[in-house]
Amino acid sequence: MEFEQVAEGLQFPEGPIAMADGSVILVEIKRGTLSRVAPDGRISVVAELGGGPNGAAIGPDGAVYVCNNGGFVWHDVGGLTVPGHKPDNYVGGSIQRVDLATGAFTTLYTECDGEALKGPNDLVFDKTGGFYFSDLGKSTNQHKEYGALYYARPDGSKVVRLRDQLLSPNGVGLSPDEDLLYSAETLTGRLWAFDIESSGVLKPPTVGWMPGRVIATLPGYQLVDSLAVEAGGKVCVATIINGGITAFDPSGGVEHYAFPDLIVTNICFGGSGMRTAWITASSTGKLYKAKWPRAGLMLNYNA
Repeated sequence: MEFEQVAEGLQFPEGPIAMADGSVILVEIKRGTLSRVAPDGRISVVAELGGGPNGAAIGPDGAVYVCNNGGFVWHDVGGLTVPGHKPDNYVGGSIQRVDLATGAFTTLYTECDGEALKGPNDLVFDKTGGFYFSDLGKSTNQHKEYGALYYARPDGSKVVRLRDQLLSPNGVGLSPDEDLLYSAETLTGRLWAFDIESSGVLKPPTVGWMPGRVIATLPGYQLVDSLAVEAGGKVCVATIINGGITAFDPSGGVEHYAFPDLIVTNICFGGSGMRTAWITASSTGKLYKAKWPRAGLMLNYNA
């Protein structure tokens, strides 16, 4: 696949959003910011969010909603930036709302039913204006905390836990007709599908101890991160170790597109016909642009 580098020098970029003016809004997790990359590669800070801003999406009011994972310990591994465990200054995870015009932000959620959010990671808005989001959990040298999937309203009025005791839920996305919620499970290299009963409600699992249905599990040691869905229904999942984007067909087949970074973390679609893909190459701090072989799915809200 042919691609070009748009920007470099980013501090672990993630959560890209393709904007109508040709720029890309994204987070820099290590820097703690929501940033904008202009078409010529210039980088500017939109908001200083602190912690670990992760997934980002435009909401129905035109604001950017951010999953903040609370931060990581950072490591330099052979010149690559690699996230680690929970930092000493960790105070919890949150969902934040950012006004793009001013950079002002508010915190919408820090807990659900009295239980603190641990590491909110990725989010997607449905057609009713609510959003599903994942919580990856956090880890230390001795422990790995479970993660969960949630649904929330953007006005701060409601957050519900849909599935819990999940190993490492990361990227989330909706099928084109919004009858399925997809979630990529980082540590197993697996893509799950959850049947949606109604907005913000998942159908009960068909097998009691399985949270959903397995689409496919990648062979060998591959980790999966955030994702975007194609208009035709394929799910494009950022892939770690085997750096690139893996397109999962809902029937279970996969195809891989390599990019030059061990830690490729996300993809978004935009441009003419939704055929341009922007990919975050996080350990090298770069943003790439590629002509995708198929059209991406238009999100419910854009700016």
